[in-house]
Amino acid sequence: MRSQLPLSAANTSKKSFVSSIVLAATLGLSAQHALADDATPAGEALAQKGGCLMCHTVQKRNVGPALKDIAAVYKGQDVEDKLVEKIKKGGRGSWGILPMPPNEGKLTDDEFRQVVRWIRTL
Repeated sequence: MRSQLPLSAANTSKKSFVSSIVLAATLGLSAQHALADDATPAGEALAQKGGCLMCHTVQKRNVGPALKDIAAVYKGQDVEDKLVEKIKKGGRGSWGILPMPPNEGKLTDDEFRQVVRWIRTL
């Protein structure tokens, strides 16, 4: 004859199991979020340092286009060097009538490249 747990013990065991699953899922999502945060802050922090976020936001148009819109337009294209140069030299006409001022000297070429890579992940 098979022994069975009393009903209250069985419920406690199920609750414990479910709690363990929820905890594991939460920790997994937290770790995933932390890893993603480790990958993006360099580019985002450099965009802040270089003054990009004074005119651009991630989600919506401000003075300049939304960074997500820039990422969407150039998705799948080999334009990293082009975008670095565009940021450094500035320009007008690509996203409207307002010019983007030159930004050369605000960051190094490698830092500009990290900003471009971050934008392209959005």
